[in-house]
Amino acid sequence: MIYLQLFYEFFKIGLFAIGGGLATLPFLNDLAVKTGWYTQAQLADMIAISESTPGPIGVNTATYVGFTAGGFFGSFAATFGLIAPSVIIIVIVARILASFKDSKLVKATFYGLRPASTGLIAAAGWSVVLISLIHVDLYEQSKDLLQLFDLKAILLAAILFIFTQFVKKTKGLHPVIFLAISALVGILFNFAGI
Repeated sequence: MIYLQLFYEFFKIGLFAIGGGLATLPFLNDLAVKTGWYTQAQLADMIAISESTPGPIGVNTATYVGFTAGGFFGSFAATFGLIAPSVIIIVIVARILASFKDSKLVKATFYGLRPASTGLIAAAGWSVVLISLIHVDLYEQSKDLLQLFDLKAILLAAILFIFTQFVKKTKGLHPVIFLAISALVGILFNFAGI
């Protein structure tokens, strides 16, 4: 039964998450609350792992959630559920788009999907900020403004942002070295207790 539920939930996500893998994050937040298969902290870990592994973030996250909820077959059901709507829609669109490729209605529809995708991705970005930098639950318990923000995470994000800007300007650092340095900075922050 869990496999069918995973397939169904991720089929819905795949059907409505237009704009790529980051557009799935608001749906994944809702799924966490609705099903209890994973926590918001686990979702943040899933996002980090999905971003750092090869492949689309949406598929990687679906595989991770499916494995967490239902093991190997759960990961297959969730991943297949996520990609099935895209495959179905692409086959249908490919068959009919050739005859309507010059239609103003089709062009307007695709033009209208752009801001919707941007909104979903912005919502996903905000979700990541809330999960990683802001702790509303701790603030509500103590009403201490310092408890609202994870100062260590904000400092780490600022350092890595500045480092990223420096790397863009010099264009001399290989992406693997950049990832290794970023990971090292994160490890140092964790163990230094900053």
